[in-house]
Amino acid sequence: MAERIDVLKTYKTYVGGKFPRTESGRYYKVYDENDKVLANACRCSRKDVRDAVVAARNALPGWKGRTAYNRGQILYRIAEMLEGRKAQFVDELETMGSKTKQAKLEVNTAIDRLIYYAGWADKYQQVFGTINPVASSHFNFSIPDPTGVVSILAPEKYPLLGLISVIAPAIVGGNTCVVLASEQKPLCAVSLGEVLNSSDVPGGVVNILTGMKEELIPHMSSHMDVNAFFYTDSHVKEKYAKQIDENGALNIKRIVFEAIDDWTNDDSQNPYLITGLQETKTTWHPVGF
Repeated sequence: MAERIDVLKTYKTYVGGKFPRTESGRYYKVYDENDKVLANACRCSRKDVRDAVVAARNALPGWKGRTAYNRGQILYRIAEMLEGRKAQFVDELETMGSKTKQAKLEVNTAIDRLIYYAGWADKYQQVFGTINPVASSHFNFSIPDPTGVVSILAPEKYPLLGLISVIAPAIVGGNTCVVLASEQKPLCAVSLGEVLNSSDVPGGVVNILTGMKEELIPHMSSHMDVNAFFYTDSHVKEKYAKQIDENGALNIKRIVFEAIDDWTNDDSQNPYLITGLQETKTTWHPVGF
């Protein structure tokens, strides 16, 4: 009997609540730590970024308009679905080189992180909102308000936990996002898209792309319909910070960099990651007579 040919899975993108292949038709091989080919991942292009931004922009009014309590419920639902598929994600992390103990810790912490941010959904505006003293006969309130569409670079380390740790604070605050998954370990990111698709998350709120940072960072940081750019890897800052800042200046994007190396640490979760992607909206209202 002839020797079988390995049929490698090609992981697709997650855009607008669907799983399209990249417009470019290209893919790249994903390797394990022993240089064995694990799967193929889509090598996304500028057109894929544009499609993802359109999906995120279309989803923004509906997601922003939901109650904070409902957004918290949906994040909790993501945690529930991830709990039910825990074994799959542990297996994927092991396949990509993590030890069993580390893989289990990463998945469990990712679930806990979703619940952490779900709890903040209807509280951060109370904590960070203010009533301002003014010299005229007005009430003056300042509250955090969603920035809009956020481009996010997922961390290379902790491909599942790091990904969830940057998505959750963005969407719990009413933003929508376009995420570039870990370049070397993208498999968990696409599997997370399957979880999101069955977790009451409206299509377009989270859009996950795979590909090369060198190709996609220029387009994600210069797109004129993106309102913020969020990244956390120090080596990305060293190589691309100037380009990101210059592109962000084109439409005055909010550029957010948080240097976090260990995503299992409790310090890597905090409400300031939510407010970092918020604008402050101030309302004046006459006191009356």
